[in-house]
Order: sequence, then C-alpha cells, then structure tokens
Amino acid sequence: MKGPRNAEDRLSRLLVMLPWLMEKGEVPLVEVAARFELTADQVQQDLELVAMCGLPPFVDEMIDVFVDDGLVFVGVPRLFTRALRLTAPEGFSLLASARAAMELPGADRDGPLGRALDKLARALTDVGVDTAASDDTTGVAIDMSQPEATDAVVDAVAAAAELTMLYYSPARDERSERVIVPRHVFVDAGNWYVVADDAKSNERRTFRIDRIDSVAPTGRVVPTDDPVTGPPGFFADAELPHATLRLAPAAQWILDRYPVGEVTQLNRPEGWIEVGVPVASERWLARLLIRLGPDVVVRSPKGAAQQAGDLAARMLACY
Repeated sequence: MKGPRNAEDRLSRLLVMLPWLMEKGEVPLVEVAARFELTADQVQQDLELVAMCGLPPFVDEMIDVFVDDGLVFVGVPRLFTRALRLTAPEGFSLLASARAAMELPGADRDGPLGRALDKLARALTDVGVDTAASDDTTGVAIDMSQPEATDAVVDAVAAAAELTMLYYSPARDERSERVIVPRHVFVDAGNWYVVADDAKSNERRTFRIDRIDSVAPTGRVVPTDDPVTGPPGFFADAELPHATLRLAPAAQWILDRYPVGEVTQLNRPEGWIEVGVPVASERWLARLLIRLGPDVVVRSPKGAAQQAGDLAARMLACY
C-alpha cells in the first residue's frame, strides 16, 4: 500500500498484525511488510506508535515492541494475559468487529486472533459448539448482501473478460453504456465495488456494483501486466467531480476525516501538500473551504474560492 493512510486503516491493520507478531515473537521486517501488504517504512512507523500504547501509569504496562537490524521483536505485555470480563453486548460487538478485521490482508484464521474468536463465539452461544466442525461465523454472521451483477463481475475478473454495462451516474442522474474490463472486486462500508479498466476514460476507475443495471460479456479477453492486488487506498464513483487543494500542515487533518486521492508533497511552502478531494456538491466544498480558512489554496475547480467567500458573507450577514 502506497501513499498516506488514515488512522482507521492503520488501526485496522494493527488489530490483525499484533496478535500474529506476538505469537511469532521475532520476524524479519520485510516479511511483515509483505504479509500485510505494506512497505517496510509503514510497518516501522505503525509499530513505533504501538510502542507508546499501554495502560496508566505507563510504567510496566506498555506493549513491548521494537525494530532492530531489520527484525521486529514483540513481547506479550501482562495486560494481554489477563482474562477479559465482557458483557454479552460487549462480546458480540468485539466478535463482529474482529470478524470483519479477519478479512484484511495478512489475517490468519488459524492464528491467535482466530483462535480467540472461536473461544469468544462459543462463550456467546447458549450451547457448546465444536468450532472445528462448524463455519467460522459461529455465534455471529457478517451479512454482506451482494448486488445482482456481482457474480458476473467476479467471473469477468477471473477471466480478464471485457464487459458492457449500463451504469447509473448519480452526479448526472442518468444511465450510460460503458465498456470495462473488471480487475478487482472489493467491499467497503457495506457497498460492493469493482476496479476496472474503463474504455470511455482510458483510465482505471472504480464503480459501485449496485449502480450497474445490466451487464453482458463482449467476448473479448484483455489480459493485463498491471494487476490489482487489493482495493485502492482511496476510490470514488467514476463520475464524481474532484477539487485540487493545497493544504498547510494545520489543514491536513482532512486526510483522516475525508477520503482523498493522490497526495503530493510540495517543496514550497514548507510542509504544504497538494491533494485531490472528491466533491459531493459545490455547497459542501464551500463549507469545507470556510473551515480551512487561510490554510488552503484552491487549484481547481475555478470559482470554488469565490463561492466559499460568498457563502461566508451570507453567514456573517445572519449575525
């Protein structure tokens, strides 16, 4: 995974990384990076944060983790050896969240986290369950209903098959015929998406599968030398407009608050970056620019800064 990651993504990866590391004890840094689809620098940065986590008074209740000479060393802190006392709602919430985390790259269903979830699932059921003879959703099921076109799109990914589809664009409130070659299917926030090579834009775009009204193969097979191995760090509807913003360090909190596209570090002013931000509406962008104030410079679209100024004037007139 390349580029900046938000706090939610970093935390999700750590939730599956730490149990695996604690069981291994000592692992080469490059092996950790490959398993969890991160760079070595990203793994080291995340583990540096973990080393500062623990329970008050932070004397001997810290997570023992460090990287030295290309090796990651992780110990099991005493706080993780204590039995948890959970209410039924707390246990169910933990199980549901952890089941979702087990879908992340690098998660080991037979590892310590997977075994702990099996124990928790048994504790939440009214009768004993032999989890070895049952599926891995004992005690809780993560329901992820699929749009009608999902199976056809998944089959096209496996076959590198070109498809023609009728796609609904909410930005223009219209349907159009698109020719795509699906490359990867994934789920985010309960919605199914496909990363595809789009003939209309000649770019790789992301489409929501539930907005595909109909789909049919064209009969063409289009192999690629650029496979997609996971969901993009950020994606948006193919028709969603974008704004290009330059942000001072004080405004870069939006990287954790909102989805952004490519991030470019600027030489001047020092510490500033340039990002692409999907825009749901002009009013939403105007309100965001007002919040950012002098810490943002709008590169595009033209007129966005003026719209923000007009909105600010109308807001001031109300006082």
